Amino acid sequence: MDATTVLAEVSGSIATVGYGLAAIGPAIGVGIVVGKTIEGVARQPELAGRLQVLMWIGIAFTEALAFIGIATGFIFGF
Repeated sequence: MDATTVLAEVSGSIATVGYGLAAIGPAIGVGIVVGKTIEGVARQPELAGRLQVLMWIGIAFTEALAFIGIATGFIFGF
């Protein structure tokens, strides 16, 4: 093959790219969870304590997706 027929070549571990893509979802999720919590506190300040607890639980579940992504990279990448 010459240089004009090769469109793209992937070298190295594709697991790195996979984890990068898997980290985008939790990042967006955490942003949405925190934003909605701020919105809820602005609407009803008396529920700030309860909303904060629910926010931390939501962040924990969302970050679990990132851990699953990195574990998948280790399992299938090597």
